[in-house]
Amino acid sequence: MEFKEIQTLIKLVSDAGVDEVSIEKPDFKLSIKKNEKQVTYTSAPVVHATMPAVSAVAAAPAITSAAPVSAPEVVSNVITIKAPMIGTFYRASSPGKPSFVNVGDDITPGKTLCIIEAMKLFNEIESEVSGKLIKVLVESGTPVEFDQPLFLVQPN
Repeated sequence: MEFKEIQTLIKLVSDAGVDEVSIEKPDFKLSIKKNEKQVTYTSAPVVHATMPAVSAVAAAPAITSAAPVSAPEVVSNVITIKAPMIGTFYRASSPGKPSFVNVGDDITPGKTLCIIEAMKLFNEIESEVSGKLIKVLVESGTPVEFDQPLFLVQPN
């Protein structure tokens, strides 16, 4: 099961009001529980990470898909784009390369804003909104938490 599919399943469980869902196959086990504060992926070795409102256990397959940006939050005509996962935040694809976006840039839905590295996998975070980037809230190379504000955007 792909990481994106797991994220979609977690959202469906959350929206449906179901408290727990479990899926078991010979080489894969996934358990999602609402109102838990821990996410555990089991493979070798065991990795523990904190994420509010859900719990999942899975034999983690190789994940190469881009992670969606969590729902933007609008406060007084400014949109806050938040981290959809925990990991290390990078503004550019590699050291010495230009940043994906800079303050003053116009962004559109689908534009890559940054990369978040999680468990040695690099996930491109794309914009879901259009507007002008007015502030970058995180330094490149620093750890970010789930739902942590990353960018401020003034909508068009």
